[in-house]
Amino acid sequence: MSVTQTGEFGLIARITARLGAGPAAPFGPGDDAAVVVAPDGRVVATTDALVAGRHFRQDWTGPVDVGHRAAAANLADVAAMGAAPTALLVALCTPPDLPVAWVDGLADGLAAEAALVGVRVVGGDVSASPTLTVVVTALGDLAGAAPVTRAGARPGDTVAMAGRVGHAAAGLTVLSRGFRSPKLLVDAYRRPQVPYAAGPEAAVLGATAMIDVSDGLVADVGHLATASRVAVDLRRDAFPMPGPLRNAAEALGVDPYDWILAGGDDHPLVATFPDGTLLPEHWQVVGEVREGSGVTVDGKPHLGPPGWDHLRGT
Repeated sequence: MSVTQTGEFGLIARITARLGAGPAAPFGPGDDAAVVVAPDGRVVATTDALVAGRHFRQDWTGPVDVGHRAAAANLADVAAMGAAPTALLVALCTPPDLPVAWVDGLADGLAAEAALVGVRVVGGDVSASPTLTVVVTALGDLAGAAPVTRAGARPGDTVAMAGRVGHAAAGLTVLSRGFRSPKLLVDAYRRPQVPYAAGPEAAVLGATAMIDVSDGLVADVGHLATASRVAVDLRRDAFPMPGPLRNAAEALGVDPYDWILAGGDDHPLVATFPDGTLLPEHWQVVGEVREGSGVTVDGKPHLGPPGWDHLRGT
């Protein structure tokens, strides 16, 4: 059965039935708008679009995977501000012949990823479109703390990362070469493992700046460096080379550090901390902030691609 056969309101009823409930939204979904509790008095908000054929391929990622990825991309941005997510809004633009079972899977993926941080989808919209597109907006709460922006890094700060990097990019390369294994890497591309709790934790630890790495480590750290008007030097040897990455790179004839330095979609958090800050083990020191501008690797310019450009598609 297609979404056209189900109809707009039948489709909305199917979606909302799969989303569950949560205390942060006393009203929604199902009304004209949701009401979301904002204890802090300020709301952190972010939005992101996933377009079929551009950000995902339906033969590579199932609908549940797309739901996880769409939610994660936004929830990670909230965490990168040092905030805790409170709710998601989702707009679905769908071709009329899309099977309704695909939408069921999407809703399940969205709900499952949101549940990891204790929130839910509280509303959204559906529309017909020739191109399948999922647009998610995430809301968050700072719990009285100041937001951690990209603009606070200072020379002498330590650069640290929480989460893994390079795995999703490796999985994408594997899929693009026509393979479906190693499963660890393919699954990393399909469903990121985001260190959500590390964002608010970094704020408590005194992070001076922070960013979610979605488009490539060098590119996104470059955004932080630009906003802070500083230079960042990353240490290549600070990034461990897990066996699956090394083995896949050898089999495919690529440099695995291209995945680590320029690959996106893993959504680790990179933050800067005053020198001497005692960091938990899951925060890995990967570089330092210096006077100047731009990003270097081991003191030298990075010669490879810095990351993904959404308009150029490279």
